[in-house]
Amino acid sequence: MTHRPGIAAAVIAMLAAQALMSAATVALPVLAPKAAPDLGVPAAWVGLFVALVYGSSMVCGLAGGSLLRRWGAVRTSQVSLLCACAALLLVALPHPLATVAGALVLGLGYGPLNPASSHLLDRVAPPQRRATIFSIKQTGVPLGAVLAGALLPSLALAAGWPAAVAALAAACVMLAALLQPLRAAFDDDRQPHAPVRLSDLAQPAKHAWADRPGWLLAASSFCFAALQLCLGTYLVTYLTSQMGYDLVLAGLVLAATQAAGVAGRLVAGDLADRLGARPVMAGMGLSMAACAFASAGAAALPMAAMLALYMLFGASAIGWNGVYLADVARRAPPGGVGTATSAALVITFGGVMAGPAIFGALLQLGLTYGTAFMVMGLPALVCGLRLARAAVRR
Repeated sequence: MTHRPGIAAAVIAMLAAQALMSAATVALPVLAPKAAPDLGVPAAWVGLFVALVYGSSMVCGLAGGSLLRRWGAVRTSQVSLLCACAALLLVALPHPLATVAGALVLGLGYGPLNPASSHLLDRVAPPQRRATIFSIKQTGVPLGAVLAGALLPSLALAAGWPAAVAALAAACVMLAALLQPLRAAFDDDRQPHAPVRLSDLAQPAKHAWADRPGWLLAASSFCFAALQLCLGTYLVTYLTSQMGYDLVLAGLVLAATQAAGVAGRLVAGDLADRLGARPVMAGMGLSMAACAFASAGAAALPMAAMLALYMLFGASAIGWNGVYLADVARRAPPGGVGTATSAALVITFGGVMAGPAIFGALLQLGLTYGTAFMVMGLPALVCGLRLARAAVRR
């Protein structure tokens, strides 16, 4: 009988995979001021890259439940990391077509990763601490962005932005190899001969439609994710192009914002285990909306106040995800966590895809970055108020 490692091994493995996938996703946005001239496009167009990544993730994530049954959570995570490596090597080629291909391949890997990690953690997490465990794993998203914001600009200045992207690709391969010893124990529930059918792609949609109690949270995840990705995608360019900060300092501000998101996820997970998902997500929505509105005047703030604003923005706009995914897992039928997570993330990734693209379109129409943040904060405000009302009624 195979001895299964403890919950700590599962959390660390999934957190590390999430962190590197997150770093891969934000690598080009972080390096946009350097990469855009070589690609021959405006830096604001980086939002289209992010939209392509998550559009591809939406489609590929629909197969997450089927892949999990066949491969198991660890092998699915390894394949995701190898896709990220291939995508980053494509992005490192300074050509727009290679960048588009890299975005699509990155989405191919990102889509199944969250269903895989949710499936594994739901198997090992105590139900009374589910939100906390899921939130710890979800800190990998801001941690990856912290690493990207803190390290990639300096690497780009020293060796060029393609070399910085290639170094991140190498890290993805290394982590995929390091996960291999865990496979026998954690993928013991896989069904190696389970079919992967086109009809399986419809299962997440059927689940999402049937889960009517989760509709408000799902709609909120769309709006919150849109604003979250606008913050991560455009903050560096906002700071460099309209506030006069250099690339390294702007990258450090992004890193601080994402670090605050780590703290936000941990606090939110603990609160959700005590209070429930709705009141916690309501507070996050109202806070991120207020910070989005305050961004309109961020250029006039002294650096310390500006940093405090964006750290609060990061704590709220990044802090809600683990609470949401834990609630999705709680409501899922036995054995259906992967499919339920795939269904939830189709909606969430829709917001991720739409947010940066809409933000970029607003910039092309002539709006300033601050005004665009205000516009994107309005849906988050509405959802926060609706969630607060629902929480009070309960």
